[in-house]
Amino acid sequence: MAASAPAPHTTEFPAEGRCSYYVEKKKRFCRMVVAAGKRFCGEHAGAAEEENARKRILCPLDPKHTVYEDQLAKHLKKCNSREKPKPDFFIQDINAGLKDETEIPEQLVSISSLSEEQLENLIKKLRKASEGLNSPLKDQILSHPALHDALNDPKNGDSATKHLKQQASILGNIEKLKLLGPRRCFVEFGAGKGKLSHWVDIALKDAEKVHFILVEKVTTRFKVDGKHRRKNSVFERLQIDIQHLCLSKIPLLSKEKLPVVGIGKHLCGVATDLALRCLVETYAASCEERNEEPLAKRIKNDKTEKEINTLAKEGNEKNVAEKWSPVAGIVIALCCHHRCDWRHYVGKEYFRALGLGAVEFHYFQRMSSWATCGMRRTSLEASSLTVKRKDEQNADSEEHDDRGCRIPDDSAESAPGFLTVEEKTKIGHLCKLLIDQGRVEYLQQKGFSPALQYYTDPLVSLENVLLTALPNHSSSPETTA
Repeated sequence: MAASAPAPHTTEFPAEGRCSYYVEKKKRFCRMVVAAGKRFCGEHAGAAEEENARKRILCPLDPKHTVYEDQLAKHLKKCNSREKPKPDFFIQDINAGLKDETEIPEQLVSISSLSEEQLENLIKKLRKASEGLNSPLKDQILSHPALHDALNDPKNGDSATKHLKQQASILGNIEKLKLLGPRRCFVEFGAGKGKLSHWVDIALKDAEKVHFILVEKVTTRFKVDGKHRRKNSVFERLQIDIQHLCLSKIPLLSKEKLPVVGIGKHLCGVATDLALRCLVETYAASCEERNEEPLAKRIKNDKTEKEINTLAKEGNEKNVAEKWSPVAGIVIALCCHHRCDWRHYVGKEYFRALGLGAVEFHYFQRMSSWATCGMRRTSLEASSLTVKRKDEQNADSEEHDDRGCRIPDDSAESAPGFLTVEEKTKIGHLCKLLIDQGRVEYLQQKGFSPALQYYTDPLVSLENVLLTALPNHSSSPETTA
């Protein structure tokens, strides 16, 4: 049989002023602009005979691009991947939690390597620890008029509709908790494109003195916060890992001293624990000095002048001071418990009180993926579900820092033979619930009234649990845990 001819080029010649290198993988010429008198761009200059004498090497800061070896020193000074000066609000590991090396064994085997007896013992511990937690969470599937037109746009695809439904419900819950108002700062953790803050801003309309801080550790394309030009709201984006973020060092917050509302949509695993510690430990502790300020300053954001005068006359200044909190509330859609980490987990005390530790946590967080991955019965089913999961991850990547949070192979793919699909799913949900209950206990100890509820239908998202919290002094009726 004769060998097949190479695929023809899509265009016979490169565009004028563009690189002449033909990219075989893309079946077209490179579209980079070339320097005057050159045929190839810098990346493909090695293909030109006149450039053969110069060698290109991988950039040591980012191997995704190359650089001329003789220009390496110059390139390192301006490379976009170089380490940049740290801002004042960067404090190394400030929200990381205490590191206890003695608790974590050097090496833990994968779930698939555990014996049936070992796995059964783990499941027994899980069921005992979660007794009383297995009651269904309250449905709090809400919406908000701000998203009415967007939700009913006939141009929406399935993915867009699912994200809009989740954003609408989160916004509805923020309003139900009486957190949607003027003179406050919304801090969106794991902001991605910033769409949750976008809808909060739309819902607030002409509310005065509203600030948004969008925290995202990676560079994000197609951000929506840059499109906001409303004079009453200010958007600021911080590219930083939550682990190192000190909110009190952000000039906007230290100057304005507004109550903070922490929000997030699909805040993956460990990021939730870091965000909670950032809000209720790091930030609240740094704001304690504000309690020494005059009464009017402490409560001017939430009280009218008449109320302030009345309270002062009644001699209730001390009581009012106790009611002030730098964190007005927390509304976070939880996600990806298999990406939690014992060191950063805020519910350690809760686990220890149940007789559990780092080893059990390690396996529970990995088994939590059973709630959403299912069990592979046949290779055909495995193949189809893998494709489906990839599609779901691509859809969810709109809001994920890590492009969909890949489920660990050893927990998701290896199914114990003595467990049915239903049993495995229930165990996964118990693991997630136990981990979340540790967060609830943590918030209670820090002076908050937390709650867990379903905020969207599982057909919209399998990660459908919302964590909310208000300071104990709040008068809102929605503060029961």
